[in-house]
Amino acid sequence: MHKALSLFAPGESQHIVKTISAELCLRCRFAKLLCGRPVCPILLKLDAYNNVSRILSKEVSGDTPPAAFVGTSGYPNVSVGPLLPPLHGDTRIYDEPELWYGLGFQEIVNLRTFMVRGKERYNVNDANQAKGLLYDLQISNLAIRPVSAEMVFSKQPSSTAHFDDDSPPFGPSAWLKKYRLNSQNSDRRLEYVFYDRDLGSTEGIITLYTKGISVNSIQRLLSVGMLGRKRRLVPTRWSITAVDDAISKWLLERVKQNTTIDDFRVFIKDYLGSRYVIIMLPFQFSFEWIEAWYPKTTFNPSTSEVYSIGDFEGQRGRKSYAAPGGCYYSVRLAVSEYLDSIRRQAAVIALREIYPGQILPLGVWNVREAIRHALKSSYKSFDSIESSVNFALSNLRMGERFWRSNSRILRQFMLQNSLDMFIT
Repeated sequence: MHKALSLFAPGESQHIVKTISAELCLRCRFAKLLCGRPVCPILLKLDAYNNVSRILSKEVSGDTPPAAFVGTSGYPNVSVGPLLPPLHGDTRIYDEPELWYGLGFQEIVNLRTFMVRGKERYNVNDANQAKGLLYDLQISNLAIRPVSAEMVFSKQPSSTAHFDDDSPPFGPSAWLKKYRLNSQNSDRRLEYVFYDRDLGSTEGIITLYTKGISVNSIQRLLSVGMLGRKRRLVPTRWSITAVDDAISKWLLERVKQNTTIDDFRVFIKDYLGSRYVIIMLPFQFSFEWIEAWYPKTTFNPSTSEVYSIGDFEGQRGRKSYAAPGGCYYSVRLAVSEYLDSIRRQAAVIALREIYPGQILPLGVWNVREAIRHALKSSYKSFDSIESSVNFALSNLRMGERFWRSNSRILRQFMLQNSLDMFIT
């Protein structure tokens, strides 16, 4: 008897299929791409499932990168557990988004859906005195290299895939019956922070970052309750934003002490169905992030309208949560890293157009890495705000009127520039 295939976990990311009518899918049958996407997202996910389904059973062994996931459902009693690809060897790439830049949708989905998730339920406060699976999970996340492990499930993992706009996707999951972990060598940088119970979580995050630990690894440590004086589990999607926010705030404290850049800069980068344009102006630090979602993209089921969302902050920063969510903080981190590296400050306007080629949510990592790579590439330099803005907006499909009306910082500087010219 064959089990029915469910491409999504119950209640998770079903908006992807809701944006496509059943009638359209039936007429298309994967072949005609009537939804306007360059690749059928359902077929892409089905291919990924087929790759992993042949090795699924009630027992899975392999080398964890290490990796873990903490859910949000039922908070403060949440599901926690390891992510384990059923492969042996160097599996670090399976949970290191900083190594994924340049991969396509199919490659990333295939990579991540090989990550089988085991889970148990814990109260978030259990991390303070971790026992059982949670303790093993914390110890495995100190590893300097992949750790051999085995998961025994109460039943065969369900044929689902988890896709989220904040965290990277992962594959089938099931409740754990047993988790076996082999011995390992620990990273002393991680041990230092883990065993120091007098170190606050923000201090721990910054300490690890300055010691060269990847942002993704720090996010994972915070998520499984390994940082801070009073340890708590933090749902993965929240830990991602918390770490991006903490590191970028720390960097910006230094950035704001620097002199401004002395020219107008424009960076452009295309990645995974999106175009990114970053404008840097020689003024005190301020930051704005705006996304424009084209019709028939993941979060815009409209057939004709482009929808935008954005937010900004000035020299004093912001206190409320940014409207675009996690992407805002990931982009601000990439921007603050760049400005800190050149020891300058600037007003920054970061724009993104998302085209129908963006067929699935992959997590905010892809935005952060796209901006990081954009800022490592060459840029166009200009000697006036008008020429830089005109060039930047000419490289976006929506044109000047759309972006000028949506950008608060752009309107502010263009108006100020006009007033200065009038007074002169």
